[in-house]
Amino acid sequence: MNPICDLYGIKYPIVQGGMVWCSGWKLASAVSNSGGLGLIGAGSMHPEILREHIGKTKKATKKPFGVNVPLLYPEVEKLMEVIIEEGVQIVFTSAGNPEKWTAILKSHNIIVTHVVSSSYFAVKSEFAGVDAIVAEGFEAGGHNGREETTTMSLIPSVRTCVKIPILAAGGIASGKSMFAAMALGADGAQVGTRFVLSEESSAHPAFKNLVSELSEGGTKLSLKKLAPVRLIKNKFFETINQAEAEGKSAEELKTILGRGRAKIGMFEGDLEEGELEIGQVSANINTILPVSEIINEIISEYNVLKNEVQQSGRFIF
Repeated sequence: MNPICDLYGIKYPIVQGGMVWCSGWKLASAVSNSGGLGLIGAGSMHPEILREHIGKTKKATKKPFGVNVPLLYPEVEKLMEVIIEEGVQIVFTSAGNPEKWTAILKSHNIIVTHVVSSSYFAVKSEFAGVDAIVAEGFEAGGHNGREETTTMSLIPSVRTCVKIPILAAGGIASGKSMFAAMALGADGAQVGTRFVLSEESSAHPAFKNLVSELSEGGTKLSLKKLAPVRLIKNKFFETINQAEAEGKSAEELKTILGRGRAKIGMFEGDLEEGELEIGQVSANINTILPVSEIINEIISEYNVLKNEVQQSGRFIF
């Protein structure tokens, strides 16, 4: 059996990324119903909205699902209260120190997974008592590690440092990339960008269409003085990029960023002034499909490659 499947009680070692403005109950339940682990992205939700999405997910699936919570979120305590009250059994944490909340969540028999971008934080997370780790490479969309370590470099490093299960994230959108990550030591994959381009994603159709048309170099890591985030190059990106080049302070950058910038772009469809977060692997995706087809494609491709390797006794290049 697979350690990730065993831990979460799922069929396939595929976890959907908890992406702000894209990961509501429709996406989470669709991924869970298709054999993976769906996550509600709480980073863009007030507590009462999270409670609503948890309730709708429970009605839409009887399979395991979880909630992703950025620990730096202003209402994190209220979100955690909702999660505990609603009996959520799996929580993914990110963007902060997992020590405090891991102990609290595990006292309620909740499985905890933490997202890291380095071996150093992987070790600290294991020491804090998390059940699994997401090792996220620099290719990933959204907020990213300052180390800028790629997934291919990060996974083997983390594997040598921790004993708990590892999910690889960043640049994984196919069976081949999942196979490569698992060959390097991962036990499964967390997939984000590919699920943005699903019919069940809550991303705005205009944003989905733009992502499907991106080519190599269409995204870049930005806002490094605040919290590094991978963005599509649009008018807002050029504005913030110019401000960074001019040496603007963190406070000045916050003023330019303003509030709700990701919402107006990814959820409301303002492709010029919105903060458009997406991974590098978007350059390899040009279709918007139902979640069930996406997961079937990933697993089918993975199994074909696995069988070829087993039959030949060597990798085929």
